[in-house]
Amino acid sequence: MDARVNPVRERLDHVRQALARHGAHALLVPSADPHLSEYLPGHWQGREWLSGFTGSMGTLVVTIDRAALFADSRYWTQAEAELLGSGIELVKIPTGAASHHIQWLAAQTPRGQAVMVDGQVLGLAVAQQLRSALDAAGVQLRTEADLLAEVWPDRPPLPAAAVYAHQAPQAVEPRARRLARVREAMAQQGASHHFVSTVDDIAWITGLRGADVEYNPVFLAHLLIDATGATLFVGAGKIGPALAGQLAADGVALAGYAAAPSALAALPGGSVLLVDPRRITLGLRQQVGAGVSVVESINPSTLFKSRKSAAEIAFVREAMVEDGVAMCRFYAGFEAALARGERISELMVDEKLSAERARRPGFVGLSFPTIAGFNANGALPHYRATPESYAWIEGDGLLLIDSGGQYLGGTTDITRVWPIGNITAAHKRDFTLVLKGMMNLARARFPRGTLSPFLDTLARAPMWEHGLDFGHGTGHGVGYFLNVHEGPQSISKAQPEPQMAMEPGMITSDEPGVYRSGQWGVRIENLLLAVPVDTPEHGGFGEMLGFETLTLCPIDARCIERSLLRDDEIAWLDDYHATVRERLAPRLDGDALAWLIARTAPI
Repeated sequence: MDARVNPVRERLDHVRQALARHGAHALLVPSADPHLSEYLPGHWQGREWLSGFTGSMGTLVVTIDRAALFADSRYWTQAEAELLGSGIELVKIPTGAASHHIQWLAAQTPRGQAVMVDGQVLGLAVAQQLRSALDAAGVQLRTEADLLAEVWPDRPPLPAAAVYAHQAPQAVEPRARRLARVREAMAQQGASHHFVSTVDDIAWITGLRGADVEYNPVFLAHLLIDATGATLFVGAGKIGPALAGQLAADGVALAGYAAAPSALAALPGGSVLLVDPRRITLGLRQQVGAGVSVVESINPSTLFKSRKSAAEIAFVREAMVEDGVAMCRFYAGFEAALARGERISELMVDEKLSAERARRPGFVGLSFPTIAGFNANGALPHYRATPESYAWIEGDGLLLIDSGGQYLGGTTDITRVWPIGNITAAHKRDFTLVLKGMMNLARARFPRGTLSPFLDTLARAPMWEHGLDFGHGTGHGVGYFLNVHEGPQSISKAQPEPQMAMEPGMITSDEPGVYRSGQWGVRIENLLLAVPVDTPEHGGFGEMLGFETLTLCPIDARCIERSLLRDDEIAWLDDYHATVRERLAPRLDGDALAWLIARTAPI
């Protein structure tokens, strides 16, 4: 296939011409922006534009004579299809955090040659790792230029959506108090200044929200905090006069978005600047003058926002009720339509479920693109139906639906699997083993401060016993009307680190799965809240935590192989369904109420 058929080949040719002009051998294109966001505005979706791979994570490397995309198992099938004919090879890596592209670059770049990457989107911690590997290979790292600016003629502009305040009652803590908490943490680190680039941290600190990134109520900005004031670097016109006045009253001044680097360069000698090396780019770090001492530590706000207050949790519980009502109304109508013989596609599932959510009080938008995958499509963990490629839900098999909403009082994320037509014993076995893993984590008891990766095996153990596993993490943190993925906790195979300690008030997903390529996928997901629990020892061995299940939606018992469940597991499921019925029934009527009662019957 040539460039006339596949535009990716032509784009790669333009990159190679630019590399030749700059006297460099390779270009590294991470999936990143100047805020190191997971979800990117179009302006920084260069990896997708250049490669044709639409997955949310992946790293592209283009050399003078080769090109490679590095992606983990969630994307392998998708990447193989999207890269077909592009001339880009797929390098399969174990996790999204793997650094195989660094070793690949060091091995593929001749000694004395240079690797280019835009320093404005290269994380500081990653840059340190990259520089070390390239130095050892005798390869130069150059970060001064954005080659995409030379080869991407129709690059989208920066987003211009308005910024707004997250209002009471759902906004439960004043902006001034949050700034004070951050300053207290700065003082403990001996810092006179603190620079924040991550957009969800900035939204949390300032109590502001936006719409610059799809599915995440955040806005592009940087924030510089000192002992008495703060400067918010944000696009012109995005904050109106009234809101600017409210910010000024709390000591927050406004400056242009592009002025952040010069503000860092202008810090007075003798200042002590706190930055998070995993949440600031190399380009911004390089602006800091030699006379400024730099303390590298996790953003205090990252830890603060991970622990929801009692008032926030009350609103989250209410959001879960509204989300559960929407799902019951959708699923009742969906099953009735199938029973009538109506044809329903994966695209229609997204449309109709989103419409039900939109009817609920406090709903703002979806928290991520809905995944509705029937049979083989359900085996792709990050599948998304498109008008060009989707399946009709007909015949026999399993339908996996992973969806979520942004509400003024919380963020939701839930996955359920439903039987379509007749399902097999193999379907039921996979479903039940995944359910056992999900329940195993939901029922866990563990000492406060346990590093979250240590909990990962609890969800996997029932599956490992039968030779099954899955390639993604078991649980991610979830924001409060913020990003559906947040840290620092990560229930996964990640390398445990001190900041990953589990604390009361943390919300995490619980989503083991099993994926049989070309056949079906099973994933069952609830959101869990870490809470203190009493134990028979009554605290004699330190404070213990457990989980409260927040998500409210039936788990389809028609998919269960009952013989694989113990009595205590059956009791947990029956208790969960009783809670779902009790919480949702008062807000449902008619067919939706009847559906809820049927789907929450004890097994």
